[in-house]
Amino acid sequence: MKPDQEPLWGLVPPTLAKMAAWSACLIFIGVVANYVFGIVAMMRIIALPVAVALLLTALLYPLTRQLRASGLRAIYATWATMLVAFAVLGGTGWIIGARANEEFPGLVKQVRQTAKTVEGWLYTGPLHLQPYQLSKWVDDIADMVTAQQRQITTTVLAGTVVLVEVLASIVLLLFVTFFLLKDGEGIWAWFLKAFGSVAPRVDRAGRTAWVTLSHYVQGTVAVAAVHGVLMGIVLAIMGVPLWAALAVLIFLASFIPIVGIFFAGAVATLVTLGARGPIYALIFLGILLVEQQLENHVLQPLIVGRALHFHPLAIIIVLAVGGILAGIAGAVVAVPIAAILYRSVPELFRDSPLELPRGPDAAPPAHPDEPARTGDDSPVSPAPTSGKAARPGQA
Repeated sequence: MKPDQEPLWGLVPPTLAKMAAWSACLIFIGVVANYVFGIVAMMRIIALPVAVALLLTALLYPLTRQLRASGLRAIYATWATMLVAFAVLGGTGWIIGARANEEFPGLVKQVRQTAKTVEGWLYTGPLHLQPYQLSKWVDDIADMVTAQQRQITTTVLAGTVVLVEVLASIVLLLFVTFFLLKDGEGIWAWFLKAFGSVAPRVDRAGRTAWVTLSHYVQGTVAVAAVHGVLMGIVLAIMGVPLWAALAVLIFLASFIPIVGIFFAGAVATLVTLGARGPIYALIFLGILLVEQQLENHVLQPLIVGRALHFHPLAIIIVLAVGGILAGIAGAVVAVPIAAILYRSVPELFRDSPLELPRGPDAAPPAHPDEPARTGDDSPVSPAPTSGKAARPGQA
């Protein structure tokens, strides 16, 4: 190279070179993440049950830990936790089923009366519909269903396949949850062996991620419980049949952002419309919308955000970004993933504090016979008083 020729890389300003390097790294990370997401999507029948099992383990593990601390063996504590969970689910289902069996006949009667009232309003109200118009609408709906019969049959067959996948996923979910509750510490210790000298950093990051996930699950369950209880009270005050079942449906739907509450709210509103009429349905819909806004902008940021040490604005932005990028599934997992990364990634790069050597206490013991104390307040034996010096290894 001639002396008057400048190196090629010298033609690029340092700032632009740094930006190019960062851009290349981000592109590489994006490509890898895209392939990872594609693999996870292909293995969804395994990935989804494992993810749900992690959430259930984070919710149930405090009970297992308390049982093991009380003296139970790991296997017995795990079975006890699983039985308690099944008892809660079974008891709730039995109560809902019993009430539904009592209230369903009355609901059918009320729906028929409401249907007659609405039909009369359509004839005599401001719309002034004629009976033949309603009959034409019913015939059009029947023709549409007949025309789409093949597509409906295909959808039913696809739904059967999905049902089989769901049952297999539930079985896998139960097995994974059981073994995570029983052998979680051992599985984590086995996993750390693959990281060699960086295992302490991975251990710190993993434990931080687990604590963050536990706080998220507990906060989300608390918010969903508040939402279900409040809506259940409103439905009970209005005298809507099946209010207990609707409250449980709203509780479960609260775990699915946006779409879940719309589905549960629509079902509850239709039941209210059929049982109590349009006025009560509109009142319930207004209360549901107000309570949903309070949950999204007050309860969710305050309870979940405080548990995760996330600012409410950060939670709202993360939910929006997750929903835009991956739809409903993205909105469901956006907050826990962001919180886990925010809390655990710094632990991978943080150096553990060095242990300083313990020095002698400055203050002498109050009495010659009183044992001296080290800096951690643990008693140690006094130094030998005989003239012979203690040999190494001799007490």
